[in-house]
Order: sequence, then C-alpha cells, then structure tokens
Amino acid sequence: MISQTISSALSAELRTRIEARQAKLAVIGLGYVGLPLALLYVGQKFPVTGFDIDRRKVDTLNQGGSYIYRIEAQDIQAAIHHGFFATSDYSRLTEMDAIIICVPTPLNEYHEPDLSYITNTAEAIAPHLRAGQLVVLESTTYPGTTEEVLIPILEKNNRAGLKASQGEPSLGQEFFVAFSPEREDPGNTTVARPDIPKVVGGLDPQAADLAAVLYGSIFKRVVRVSSPAAAEMTKLLENIYRCVNIALVNELKLLCLRMGLDIWEIIEAASTKPFGFHAFYPGPGLGGHCIPVDPFYLSWKAKEFDFRTKFIELAGEVNVAMPYHVIAAVINALNRQRKALNGSRVLVLGVAYKKDIDDLRESPALTIIELLQKEGASVSYHDPYFPYIGRGRKYDLQMKRAELDNFGQYDCVLIVTDHSDYDYARVVREARLVVDTRNATRGLEADNLVRC
Repeated sequence: MISQTISSALSAELRTRIEARQAKLAVIGLGYVGLPLALLYVGQKFPVTGFDIDRRKVDTLNQGGSYIYRIEAQDIQAAIHHGFFATSDYSRLTEMDAIIICVPTPLNEYHEPDLSYITNTAEAIAPHLRAGQLVVLESTTYPGTTEEVLIPILEKNNRAGLKASQGEPSLGQEFFVAFSPEREDPGNTTVARPDIPKVVGGLDPQAADLAAVLYGSIFKRVVRVSSPAAAEMTKLLENIYRCVNIALVNELKLLCLRMGLDIWEIIEAASTKPFGFHAFYPGPGLGGHCIPVDPFYLSWKAKEFDFRTKFIELAGEVNVAMPYHVIAAVINALNRQRKALNGSRVLVLGVAYKKDIDDLRESPALTIIELLQKEGASVSYHDPYFPYIGRGRKYDLQMKRAELDNFGQYDCVLIVTDHSDYDYARVVREARLVVDTRNATRGLEADNLVRC
C-alpha cells in the first residue's frame, strides 16, 4: 500500500508540473519531427531542451539558425528567447521531467528494421534516468518495440535499479513509459499541427495519463489506446493504408499507359464521387521516412508470428519497382529520338521526395539518379531546396545543383518532383525531350513531351 502511494505520488507530482507548464522537457532528435515538436512546446511556455548527437545541428540552433526550410531562423531565435537551447550533453537529462524520443528508424540494406538509433538513444538515456520521469518514444516502428527493445535497455543500464511502471508496487523506484507516433506531414499547410489528433499508448494507466496530459497541452485532441503496441500498430496502419493505395494506382497507371488511357483524367473523374473513394496519385516511387519503410517493418515483425503479409509485401514490391519503370520510360523516349541513354545528358528536375519541401529521405529521385548513372548517362539535377547532394545512408552522389539557364543542352529533362517554383511551360518549350513522372505538365501538349 505504501509503495503504491509513493508511485501515485510520483505520477501526481509530474502531472502537476506538466499542467503548470513547469515540467522540463527533453526532445531527443532535432530533425523533421523533433524540432517542430520542441517549438510547439516552447510556444506553450514549457522549458524545453533539445538533444542531438549532430554537433552541427546543435551549434546552428544555439546560434539562432535553422537547417529545415519550413522553420524560419526567427522561430529558433524566438524559442531561444523563451529558454530553448540544444545540447549533445546527455548528462543534462537528469534535470528533465519528460523525455521525448524522435530519432530515425530506417531500413538496412536488406530492407530489415534498423533500430540502432533507438537502441543507442536508450543506452545514452539510461545512466541519467531518475525515478518519476516520463519517457515517450515517437519513432515509427513495429509493434512491440517500446516493450521489447526500449524498456529492457532503460531498465538494465540505469544506475538506480529503476523499473518501468506497470501498475504494480515498486517502492517508488520507477519511471513511466509511453509510445505516441509522430504524425508529421512535411509541406502540408492545410492542417495546423495542433489540430492533428495525438495517439498515445502507455505501459500502464499512470503512464497513459501522463502522456495524455503532456500532449494535451499542445494538441487539441488526444486519442488514448490500450498499450504502446496498439499505438505502434496505429501508425503502421495509417501509412500502410497509403502505401497500398499508392501501389494500386501506380499499377493502374502502368496498365493505362499500355491501354492509351490517361490515369490522371481517370482519377479526377473518380474523385467526383462524394462517397467511397479517396484519391491517391501515381509517381516515380515512394519517399519520405514512413510510407516506404513502414510496410517492411510490419512484414518483418509478422514473420515472428509465422504470418506472411502478402498483400502488404506486394504493394511494397510495386512501389519499389517504380524508379525502374521511369528508367525504362526514359530509354524508350530517347530511342524514339534515335538516341541511347548511354552517353545522353539528363537533367533530373526535383529531387525532394515530394513537392515544395526540403526532405530527401528515401526520395525515389536518388535511386533514379543512380540508375541513370549506371546506364551510362551524364546526370545533372536541379532542386530549389538542395544546392548540393552529398552522402547519405544509401547514396553517395556528391553532386552540385545545375543552373536552369539552358534546358536545350540536355538530351532529356526528367521531371521527378513537381515543385511549384518551376515554369513547366518553359521547360517543355526549350527542352529537346521532357519525361514527366508527376503530371506536372498537365494542360500542355508537345511532340517532345512524354508522360510516364
């Protein structure tokens, strides 16, 4: 009874601090998810510290700069004015009341989950963990990660013998754990972040309550589910739903091309139905952190239960194959002009994974550039958001952005990302050959224009 009272007291104390905006918050991972989240909390008067192992990010932020296009330097400077700062010193975690983990969860070269960022972060947190703290994982991952990966590391490596609260007596030597999937949509200007409902799943009712109060301070609606695993699966369902439907429309596009039909016209017509249809659009492949990755996370986990997610795996195969379809389309278009891809000069227009954002994660443009180079093409690129493409986890291109002063110098201009900044009428007018993977040239007709 005494231990349960101590446990309740720890939870009640943290809840009071959160409600009073006095709880000190740590956001680990200051990328496309973590940094906007940290700024939301700063905007609600919370004391926030950002943690990242990338010293360049830390230094940029502390100097009042931004490395994310949609976040202005003045936003960072305003946050600093209200007490925000960034650090790589994880010993500062002992000062924090709540720790939110927003680190990447990519795939390895075999399309298997790479949880190294989560495990490394957990190992960095554990020595500085103290009783009564709330730890929330936001990184997209397979169901079971919070309970099977994160918590065991935190429990094993902390110095005080702390255990994750599971609603059982623990003499107050406990911390609280929840999972709350990020729902970032870079480039979306129609839905304000606070208007996006926040899903939370706590390891026990106290953790769920604390996470709900923490996120309820910045989001208008919090949706509680029964466990961290249920919250993890919720995120996968959201993105696999999109992946499967994009694969469907990609496959239909390939069929429509053979049948001489315009898939974009068909989608537009189908969208007039006021019920039972939601439009998805084809493209050169999937990009971003979540949609290309999540199906493989679930398929990998499903094998533990002797289950094959055939439908999901098929959708993944269709989407992964789209860059190869683009290469085939370029080869065919050049052939009709009596040119070979080998030795041709190709300009890739747009390399971000979707329009009007500065995000290269899993971008199909990177795969397309590498495939073009392997076929012997001389490849240049332009993207208003990327003056240089260096080295990533899966690519090493070392390319500098080309100028757009002369489209005619290229044998083919390949539109991969349909940024709003481009004058597509000029591209079609000046280029020898244009291959459009995004329907960016809709409304234009020319002999040198091929849509694929």
